[in-house]
Amino acid sequence: MSGDRETSRYDEYAEQQHAAHEAHPEHDVHPVYDVHPPYEEPAYEEPEYAEHEQLIAYAEHEEPADDAPARTGSRRVWQAALGAVVVGLLAAGGYGAYNVVNAVTNGSPGDGDHRDATATTAAAQQPPTAEQADAVAKEFLAAWGRGDVAAAAALTDRQDTSRAALSAFREAVKARSFALTGTGPAPAATPSEPTLGFHAKAEFEGSAGAWEYDGALSVVRVPDGRAVVRWSSNVIHPHLDTGETIGVRALPNPVVKPTDRNGKPLDAFPSLRTVLPKIMPVDGSSVVTGQAVVIADGSGKPPEQLFVLTPPSAPEIRLTLDAGLQQTAEEAVKQQSAGGKPASLVAIQPSTGHILAIAYAGDSFNRALGGGQAPGSTMKVVTSAALLEAGVRPDTVVPCKDTTNSPRTWHNDEPGDFPDYTLTDDFTHSCNTGFIDKGLEKLQLGTLPSVARDQFGLGLEWRIGVESRDATIPVPKSKDEAAAAYIGQGQIQVNSLAMASVAATVQSGTFRQPVLREDAKRVTAPGKLPSGVAQDLRDMMAKTATQGTARAPMAGLSGQIGAKTGTAEAGPGKGTNSWFIAYRGDLAVAAEVEGGGHGNTAAGVAAAQVLKAGGKG
Repeated sequence: MSGDRETSRYDEYAEQQHAAHEAHPEHDVHPVYDVHPPYEEPAYEEPEYAEHEQLIAYAEHEEPADDAPARTGSRRVWQAALGAVVVGLLAAGGYGAYNVVNAVTNGSPGDGDHRDATATTAAAQQPPTAEQADAVAKEFLAAWGRGDVAAAAALTDRQDTSRAALSAFREAVKARSFALTGTGPAPAATPSEPTLGFHAKAEFEGSAGAWEYDGALSVVRVPDGRAVVRWSSNVIHPHLDTGETIGVRALPNPVVKPTDRNGKPLDAFPSLRTVLPKIMPVDGSSVVTGQAVVIADGSGKPPEQLFVLTPPSAPEIRLTLDAGLQQTAEEAVKQQSAGGKPASLVAIQPSTGHILAIAYAGDSFNRALGGGQAPGSTMKVVTSAALLEAGVRPDTVVPCKDTTNSPRTWHNDEPGDFPDYTLTDDFTHSCNTGFIDKGLEKLQLGTLPSVARDQFGLGLEWRIGVESRDATIPVPKSKDEAAAAYIGQGQIQVNSLAMASVAATVQSGTFRQPVLREDAKRVTAPGKLPSGVAQDLRDMMAKTATQGTARAPMAGLSGQIGAKTGTAEAGPGKGTNSWFIAYRGDLAVAAEVEGGGHGNTAAGVAAAQVLKAGGKG
């Protein structure tokens, strides 16, 4: 091979090297001129250590040591090739070039490359500056707020996880608008992770208000030196943890909870626990299902409610009850049922028929509305109305004999003969024999049931707003049955609701079917209590309250008052049941205590408590 040819090839490679340097002077690569064209003859094998030394020297652009073996053709080929690689990589980018060179040269870079790598590693280990953290947080919040989930996720250290979570949040919440505003530095968990707060505001279609909350995010530096958001579930919301979900869900439908006539709650009263669940909404009204943003964990426990989009609502149902009077009634029956005696009480407003209180105790079912017992002498109010309409006057003499027969033998609670008693006296002292004798004399077998139904509404089908038992007053089939009916015994079955209505009808002069709610469909009585009869009954009940058997419990009550006691046989070995009906102003009450004895004791005490609390003089 001639010298001219070799020189020519040498010049050609030198020009190539020089051109590379001119194109990329920023890499500070010295042109390599001591490169010889490849020699085509077999390379001369030099000792390995000598070739390695020359390779390092070339990579660092130094001349080989003086004592190094002379270059051979093969060495020139290797050096030329390596020079071309180094220049090409440096032209493309320094860090990649350093890696490749380092690998080729067996991990022995030059001093300049080592300093660059050290600086890059040190920078990656430094916490983000406040400025960097603020910039990243603003960019992340802006991307999240405008719905660019991919861009927001790219600014986190867990891109796939964050992208899935942010997408799920956006799909589940479906906000009309979602604005995120940085609020500045926030307390950081570690010094190496600057933390910044933000304020979120979401608005929804059909929702009057906006969901607003405050959150925080931390910024970290990843190995490639970038500052990014450290991703965790509570970046979305501070209460959201791993394994939980956040989104809009339907709220449980509200339970219809009727209130009293003033809007006060009633669900705390024991006697109403069987009543309130049976109150149905007004026809045509319905429960409105609400929606809220919630956090749920799938465990079955109630989700955490974050924001109500649309509140649930149930139709308002105001009952006629009075919470204050209900409380008094509950206490009254509880006192009289001590020892296990079942008791009940109902209070009614005569001017409207509104039921103001329902109470019972000592029983597992609501005997105040559903019970059926003989009313005893309280039934003499209805019998008196029938006798007055039959021509008997309040001052008509109706002897009170010690005993009488129908042919069954009848006695009085008060022994002795009182031949001068009038109808009013018989009523005031509750004489059984006088009512039996005059009833059998003046009334037909079907008269009492007719007056009870047509003027007092007893025996009609009442619809008070919940299920209740109507009074049963059958037509007697014999004089014995008629005699029993005149004094409230035999087959007559009533409850406190029915007898409170009797007292209310006397006080107002008009039967108004008792109701628990204004929209109840009432029945009306076919007839009307004659006004004169109503006044006579009021006079007789007033005298009973002040001078007769009811005077003890009614003592101290002023204003328009009236009462009637009753004692009913409960059956062999069961003693007698205590009954009491009364009114004071625009309040009528009936109470009964099973096994309570005379009417002016147990039942009378309970009724008087309610009249004192709610009656007006």
